[in-house]
Amino acid sequence: MNQTKNNEQIFALFRQELSTAIVGEVLDQFGLGAQFLPNAIRPLEARMTIVGRAMPVLFADCFETFSPSGLNPVFAKPFGLMLEALDDLRPGEIFLATGGRNHLAMWSELMTLRAQRLHAAGALVDGCVRDTAALLRMNFPVFCRGSFAQDQRIRGKVVDFRATVEIGTVRVRPGDLVFGDYEGVCLIPQGAEEEVANAALERARKRSDVRRELELGTSAVEIFAKHNMI
Repeated sequence: MNQTKNNEQIFALFRQELSTAIVGEVLDQFGLGAQFLPNAIRPLEARMTIVGRAMPVLFADCFETFSPSGLNPVFAKPFGLMLEALDDLRPGEIFLATGGRNHLAMWSELMTLRAQRLHAAGALVDGCVRDTAALLRMNFPVFCRGSFAQDQRIRGKVVDFRATVEIGTVRVRPGDLVFGDYEGVCLIPQGAEEEVANAALERARKRSDVRRELELGTSAVEIFAKHNMI
């Protein structure tokens, strides 16, 4: 099975069958107890789910459109490497951006149009987005800390992409699986996603059994003793 087809199947499984709550429980069981991004990062609209491969993008603060020193060619470009990072998105990838003080819009309507054309899976920014009304009409998963109109051009530049970044306490590497819903965003290290998915499916089935037993009046103490969950 080729990687693209395998990705599509894994993404569909997470999107249709699982929740971040169940996946988070499994990650804890696997000893991966710090895989959730800060809870301030939320879907732009409550029903949005995001799942795909991380394409990390690193922002840095700037204080003018161009650096007069000319020492760093990245700072001689209006957005640094942002346009290159956007154009480099591959099918099933998520533009995942962090860095700087985040006092600007790190994602926009026009960026979304380009990402959709490239069949990207979504955008997740450790900061704000602009053009919110348009984004909500575009059927493209966007997770962020909120909306803020201030433009990035004279305030922040992308200085690297496809590089390891950190958001909160979570190290994000290129290709890690990103899974988010209304209750949070978790990162599954690349290579562990199938094992995590299978364990999460089994746990979801067990929860169905627990639900039925609770509805029949079984006590919480009995349930936990039998299933080790509640």
